[in-house]
Amino acid sequence: MNDFLKNTIKILLPFVFGVGIMWWMYRGTDWSSFLYAVCHEMNWWWMGVSLIFGILPQVLRALRWQMALAPLGELPRRRTCIDAIFLSYATSLVIPRIGEVTRCGTLKRCDGTSFTKSIGTVVTERLVDSVVIVLLTAVAIFSQMGVLFDFLTASGTDLEHVLGQFTGAGYLVTIACIVAIGLLLWGLMHKFSLFNKGKDMLRGVWEGILSLRYVEQLWLYVFYSFAIWICYFLHFYLAFFCFDFTAGISPIAAFLIFCIGSFAVLVPTPNGAGSWHFAVKTMLVIYGVAEAPAILFALVVHTIQTSEVALLGVYAWADLALRRK
Repeated sequence: MNDFLKNTIKILLPFVFGVGIMWWMYRGTDWSSFLYAVCHEMNWWWMGVSLIFGILPQVLRALRWQMALAPLGELPRRRTCIDAIFLSYATSLVIPRIGEVTRCGTLKRCDGTSFTKSIGTVVTERLVDSVVIVLLTAVAIFSQMGVLFDFLTASGTDLEHVLGQFTGAGYLVTIACIVAIGLLLWGLMHKFSLFNKGKDMLRGVWEGILSLRYVEQLWLYVFYSFAIWICYFLHFYLAFFCFDFTAGISPIAAFLIFCIGSFAVLVPTPNGAGSWHFAVKTMLVIYGVAEAPAILFALVVHTIQTSEVALLGVYAWADLALRRK
């Protein structure tokens, strides 16, 4: 298999996988009712507030990244870091997981920042983010354990009943998501094995990983790390007030749904398309939202938030182009 065919498959497969899940979920949707709900029933004011918290965490990521690069003698401009983050998320919509390379390449091209060192700081970021989201998810699960069991008992939707409602396609989608996550982890390990072939590159990556030890204001780095995820949660939760059927869900319940959705995004589809919809819809149904409006919520929120990511990427590209001129 030649390189062109391999690269084509890598690009197309995530799209096919995401489109397949979404087709399965939305195959029976009444689109006229959907459009009416968006145009006449949705509270756009709350969505506007939500979108502010879609921009803020990306800016905080840029500030945190700048802090991690400073101990390595790399001093990129703040504006370049912000543009690089915006651009990285937008490019990941086209080719999943390419954002890390894009953002480091942007700093290299615009401010001369070492690519290998910046890659190392990105690896550190991913480790820190993983620890933070696991901790937050554990808190969400334990805080909702009693409420969740009480709800399942009172409504008669215990685990056996829920599994009994799962269709064959539902099992297939769940299995496919698990397999996709496994393939993603294998791909990351393969990429790191390629890094090991170059000693200089490995040394630069390792320096980037260890940069966290030398950050001057480590407390501020930790604050940014938690603030990023709090903003992501507000970005998600404030959208609940756009619709009457989700406005009554408690913040802690919404937080658990948010955490489950965050893990669903690990599936290598564009911005978690399909897998995120499935996870959020399923959790909303567990908390008492009817399936049709739950599907509507997942589609509307994901579409608008993904559009925001794309627009921020266009802004970053234009800003970088104008600055080069």
